[in-house]
Amino acid sequence: MNEPIIEVADVWFFYNGIPVLQEINLTVHRGDFVALLGPNGGGKTTLLKLMLGLLKPERGAILVFGESPRESSHRIGYMPQHLHFNQSFPISVLDVVLMGKLRPGLGWSRYSQKDKIAAQQALERVEMGKFANRRVGELSGGQQQRVFIARALVDEPELLFLDEPTTSVDTKHQTDLFDILKELNETVTIIVVSHDIGIISTHVKSVACVNQQIFHHDHAEIKEEMIELAYQCCPVDIVAHGLPHRVLKIHEDEE
Repeated sequence: MNEPIIEVADVWFFYNGIPVLQEINLTVHRGDFVALLGPNGGGKTTLLKLMLGLLKPERGAILVFGESPRESSHRIGYMPQHLHFNQSFPISVLDVVLMGKLRPGLGWSRYSQKDKIAAQQALERVEMGKFANRRVGELSGGQQQRVFIARALVDEPELLFLDEPTTSVDTKHQTDLFDILKELNETVTIIVVSHDIGIISTHVKSVACVNQQIFHHDHAEIKEEMIELAYQCCPVDIVAHGLPHRVLKIHEDEE
């Protein structure tokens, strides 16, 4: 088995005194492609931010590459869920990717030729190289998502976090995007938050359902009991080994 690069041990997190996450234990090994599933408000994004070091746990500990998440930040790429920007702002695709190279005290004029080459290579990895000089506002939603993934990749991270990367993208672009992520996974460990259960089931290597607690399965099979424990609601469409199923929770008031 590959070495563990993320170790989450007995982590708790509260918002306004209310537990959002409790007793979270998770180990992610190098080369894994993990999907974090679960209902809205279940704590998926919070867990992601804890592993990134953007939040600190109330209890427990998190190690990334054997260090605190902040100490390991230079080895991590991150694509947040909400990427709001002015569509009419005259910024090129290449400039958006170069923003992943920004450092405190350095302006846009400080980009080196090496930085620009790295940005172009990141675009090539997500099949967007030919759009480098296009204004980002002219791209489709799916193309913009690829550009922001390229921005997360420009520093050649060993670990990539993505929070709902297929939001507002049609099914065709969702599938294309996960095909690209699957290829990137050959060299990068990936953790993705997603609601697209049917699509991810054919691309990821392991699944963790998050609903205050975590239910981890180190294979790409989404089991019925995981869905029932994590979602605790009715009907959920899942795909296991490429075959669609519907999980129906039996309510007490039903005969």
